[in-house]
This record gives sequence, C-alpha cells and structure tokens, in this order.
Amino acid sequence: MIIAGLVLAATTATAQNADSYIVKTKGVTKTEAKTAKESSTKKEETTGTDFVSQNFPFYSLCDWQDGMRFMVLPEKYDLVVNTFRDAGTGKEVPSGRLRRKIMVYNNHTVGANGRARMNFTCQEDNKRYYFELPNGEFDDYCYSKTGVPTLAYLGDVDIAREKLMGQSLVTRTTDYRVDTDYESDSYEEVKVEKNMEVKVVAVGVGTRSFPVKIIVADKKGNEFFQNVAISKTNCGMRDDEFIVDNLKFTFYGSFDLMSGETQVSSDYAQYMGKTIYTKYATSMTTKGGGKDNRVVKVPKLMAFRIDGMAPIHNSNYVTLTLTETETGRIYSKDVTFTNESVVGDIDGQKEDYFGYLFGFGEGKLRNTSAATRTMIREGRVGMGMTEEEVEMAVGEPDSKADINDGRYEWTYKRTKSWLIVQFSKSGKVVGIRTPRRNTNSK
Repeated sequence: MIIAGLVLAATTATAQNADSYIVKTKGVTKTEAKTAKESSTKKEETTGTDFVSQNFPFYSLCDWQDGMRFMVLPEKYDLVVNTFRDAGTGKEVPSGRLRRKIMVYNNHTVGANGRARMNFTCQEDNKRYYFELPNGEFDDYCYSKTGVPTLAYLGDVDIAREKLMGQSLVTRTTDYRVDTDYESDSYEEVKVEKNMEVKVVAVGVGTRSFPVKIIVADKKGNEFFQNVAISKTNCGMRDDEFIVDNLKFTFYGSFDLMSGETQVSSDYAQYMGKTIYTKYATSMTTKGGGKDNRVVKVPKLMAFRIDGMAPIHNSNYVTLTLTETETGRIYSKDVTFTNESVVGDIDGQKEDYFGYLFGFGEGKLRNTSAATRTMIREGRVGMGMTEEEVEMAVGEPDSKADINDGRYEWTYKRTKSWLIVQFSKSGKVVGIRTPRRNTNSK
C-alpha cells in the first residue's frame, strides 16, 4: 500500500530526538543542531514543479497511520486551551509542559464518554496521551482541515532533510527571517534579494502551521530561514489561506530548485537592475493601503527598475518585480519573453510580450518635471503641458480643431462633460475647460 510505504519511510528517523529538530541561523548563543548531512553521492534529479507533489503527500486525519511522528509546538491560543489529556488520569495537560515533545500517533478510539479520541505516545518517556475530538464522530471530523492543535508533522521535515540538504535553491520572495535566540522562537525580519541563488545548510521544525524550517546561506555566508508548509498535513490552514502575505510560507512561495526549468533564471540576469518604461498603458499588481494586492492601470511612459524575475511553473511566463523610479512603489507584472506565444495584433494578447510592452531606459517621461509627472499619473491635464504630456495623461483626443492666432483645441468626451484643452501655437497648454454635456444630444 502506497500510504503505508510512505509512512514507513517517514518513521525511519525515530532515533532522532526532539533536540535534533531544533535548528537556528548562525549567531544565536547555542550551537546549532544541524544533524542532517549533505549526501556525498550524486543528488537525485527532481522535476521542478513536481517536487512537492512527488515527495510530500498530504495526509488527512483519516489517512494517519500508526507511527506517524509530530512535535508539540503550542501557539498563544494553545497555552490557554489545552490540547492533550493524560491517558491514565483523563486530566488535561498544559500544552506548555509538552512543548517540543515528540508525539507518536497510535490510532483512534472511542472513550467511555462516547467521544472519539486520537491516541499518542510521547517518544521521550513512553507516556500516553490523547486528544479528544471537540464534536462528532471521527469519520466526520477527520476530513476537516482543523486537525490536532499544536502538532507539527515531522514526516515533512524528515523528507525535506533527505531531499534538500546541500541543494542550491533560488529565493522567490524578499521577506525572510533570522533567529535571535536559541531557547525561544524569536526572530527578526530581514530583506533579501529575490531570485538569488542560496544553499540549504539546515532543515528542522518550524511551527504547527508551517512545519518545515529551511535555513539557507547566500554566497557571502549570510544565513536566513523560512518556515513553510509543504504537504500541509495538519497545518490547520485551508489552501485558500495561502495567498498574499501567507504565500511565502509555502515552498514555492519562498524557494525553487536550481534544476530543470528553474535553471533558466540565470538567463534573465541581463535584465536584473535595468531601467525600463511602459510603451503602452497596462495592468499591474501593486500593494494597496492594507494587506491586499490590487490591480491598477499603469500609464505609458512610466519608468521602472527590474528588481526581481521569477519563472512561473508550467508556463513560459515570468513574474517581474518592478520598482517605480519616481516614487519607489512596487509593482508586479507577468510577461513572456517568447514571441511565439503571442499571436495576432490584439493588445490584450500582445501586451504580455516583454518586447512589445517595455522599452529600455526611462522613456520620454524623463523630460517632464516632477509636478507634471504626478499629474500624468493621476490622469490630469495642467497648464504648460506639451501635446505629448497631455496624451500621456488623458490619451488621444476625440477631436482636434484650429481656433485663431495659431491656437488650437483638443476635445475629450466625458460621461457628463467635455474636456477641452487649448494649446498655444508653440504647443503648450494655455487653457482648460470642462463644460457640461447635453447628454440628450448625440
């Protein structure tokens, strides 16, 4: 049976005690316990996007087998509401007392009170405990994503050690952490270059929600880590919760393998740090006022610096991380560098092609003043603007007309009014009017 075989493989590390799973970035006071060793044999080739699905199966509670190992890692709520009871006395056991203890699963039963319970043995002292289900029968509860509170699945950690130790990875976010203390879980946030090659130096246990702690080092020896959910076994979070800020707590949200299609990231080195500008207006994603990303329309001739390039799995698209040169605001845009994937002249298709959408340099916008650039980005017309700047701000006019003394006007049709922009004979805006339209007229 496949599941039984996988569980057996995950339980071959039972000789490892709890301390062997606690790994820290260098610099904390106690020596790191990096027990996993880099293999001296040739590393197994993995297929980029299949790495997680091939090696880290998800186990619902219904699929748990005897011998599966977990570590008790209480969070704040768990210190108030206890998870386990002593199997001998039936009394609740404070979660803090069991912190960092390894629990071995021993199937489920029904207690004398008729409540279903999941049974465990503490690896350290062979003492028995159980978790009593809050409601319903086991078969009703086991399909939920809730799981057993406090427990981080060590099977994922064991497999990650086997597959990742010594491997070269690529960073896929800019947000990582460094440890500040050995005994506690305290850390500091650090900013790291995206799409940078790093090497895995330790793999240990993270948290209940994100059980696999991956410590990597850059080429200068700087270490940082991410706690990630790989199989999501017992993580207590739904798949749809791994979006936006939580996306980095998945393996592919923070890392990728330097093999197969991901090796192509080196092909983009020539673009990193370059300044580009939009040749056409396009949609991009940026941070909003809160935590949510939002899609915005970016005008043409807006300048950016390329700060990140991440290939998208199973496609020929790349996610660009772009920093606006004027304001420092960060955007992202999915583009392709493969011209064959863009067929026809429809802008909705063509604008995904990097060569169509972007030009190198700051574009013509560099010749405008800071105040004018602000008005252009806000879609407003100001006195003294040139024809080109007006077009950048509000687009092509609906009509053009000469008046007198060499002056001329551009007219824009709005929902309830007209926008009439008057130019001098030298081509500068000298007048702006917004008369109301007669919406009954054609």
